[in-house]
Amino acid sequence: MRIKDTEIKIIQGDIIELKVDAIVNAANNKLVMGGGLALAIKRKGGRIIEDEAVKKGPINIGEAIATSAGSLSAQYVIHSATMGMDFQTDEVKIRDSCKNALRVAEELKISSIAFPALGCGVGGFSLLAAAKIMAQEVMKHLRENKSSLREIIFCLYNKDAYEVFNKGVISYIDYVTTKLQKGPFITVDAIIEIGSEIVLIQRSNPPFGLALPGGFVDYGESLEEAVIREAKEETNLDLEDLRQFHTYSEPGRDPRFHTIATVFIAKAKGKPKAGDDAADLKVVKLTDIPKLKFAFDHKKILTDYTFALHHTVQG
Repeated sequence: MRIKDTEIKIIQGDIIELKVDAIVNAANNKLVMGGGLALAIKRKGGRIIEDEAVKKGPINIGEAIATSAGSLSAQYVIHSATMGMDFQTDEVKIRDSCKNALRVAEELKISSIAFPALGCGVGGFSLLAAAKIMAQEVMKHLRENKSSLREIIFCLYNKDAYEVFNKGVISYIDYVTTKLQKGPFITVDAIIEIGSEIVLIQRSNPPFGLALPGGFVDYGESLEEAVIREAKEETNLDLEDLRQFHTYSEPGRDPRFHTIATVFIAKAKGKPKAGDDAADLKVVKLTDIPKLKFAFDHKKILTDYTFALHHTVQG
């Protein structure tokens, strides 16, 4: 399975024997390699690994550091603290330790890394829960960063753990990358008021027609940030007194694919001017709306807005 340029693998085997750039050690925050996988790494790779690690410790739980790998086949050991000396772990500790192990890997500019089941040995954490947490962090890391990693391996020592991870990681990534990426997609639109009139754009791309300024929410944006950005790009206007009006989710509202739009109402600040994404811009009276040709369901949105405005005034 691939995410961008990175192959994700789940294998059964001994992580200590893998010929990868780095293996991850589920460490304690003092970086003492006294038991579990850490002890096995020290026995195979040499005490030099622990000596180097301890010099860099202690670290906060969830943080990670890198050392050389002694006589192991790997070049580095990334020690990621999933617990303190009480040997207790939880979701946040595992999530942070996975995230920071990936961060250290990028700092090393390596191309391959192998993870054990973080927190599931001495820490006793659920294998399935760990699989999903680690899959989430790997997906988030690869989506948000330009990565040097070309191979990320989840290496499980026994068959039962392998089967749990294989199902948990693959099914989760498959669900997100296939089903969720089909949509619905999140969009925003703005009813921008200039006195008693509103701003419309003439779309330059299909579906054609007049439309409210708006567009897709980018990854990492809030709805408010997205609508402010889209309004500026399409109309050259800044928004004031921004407030949510309604959300429209009818599957057939957009002929291209299923979109869910949150519509905002705002006052205009600045001089309206059509942006690159708009063929034209109009400032129209609400009484003109019934005779205009709109894209999407924007005529219905403005009909709802006019009705709400009328009843607010009447009230």
